[in-house]
Amino acid sequence: MRFALLALLAKGPAHGYELKQALESRLGAAYPQLNIGQVYVTLTRLEKSGLIRGQDVEQAGRPNKRTYELTPAGHEAVAAWLEDASDEPRVRDEFFMKLALAGDTGLADPVGLINKQRRHYLNLMRAMSRLAGVDQPGNPFPRLLVEGAVLHLQADLDWLEKCQEELE
Repeated sequence: MRFALLALLAKGPAHGYELKQALESRLGAAYPQLNIGQVYVTLTRLEKSGLIRGQDVEQAGRPNKRTYELTPAGHEAVAAWLEDASDEPRVRDEFFMKLALAGDTGLADPVGLINKQRRHYLNLMRAMSRLAGVDQPGNPFPRLLVEGAVLHLQADLDWLEKCQEELE
C-alpha cells in the first residue's frame, strides 16, 4: 500500500481518508476495501522514513486533520516504483505447496485438493463476473482489474487441469 499512497500524493497533498477514498474509487469494488487504520499506520511510516511530510490543519469546531505531501525523496521513490517491472510470476503458491505435500502426509488426496480448489476458483470467477457488470464511466480501471482477475482465474483453472492430468 505504501507505493499506492505515494502515487496518490504525487497529485498533491491529501489526508488519509481522502487517500483511502481516492484509491477505492480508482480501483472499484473488486479491490479489497482498505482499512483506514492501516492507511494511517502506513502514512506514519512513510513520514518517519522521509518520503512524505505531514502538516496539521486546523478545522473550526473539529479536531485538526493531518495532510501529507511528497518530499523529493518520496517523489523519487514513486517514480522508481513506476519504472520497475512488477514481481515475477508467483512460484511461492500456498495451494501448490499443499498439492506437493498432500500425498506424503496421507491426510489428503491430491486430486481431491485439485477439485476443491477448482470449485473455489469457479466461485471466485462467478463473483468477479457479477462485478464486471458494474461500470464506472470515465474510469476503466475497475473493469480492467476484474478482467485481469478473471483471466488469472482462467489460467489457474487451466493449470489445475494440467495438474490433474499429471497426477491421475
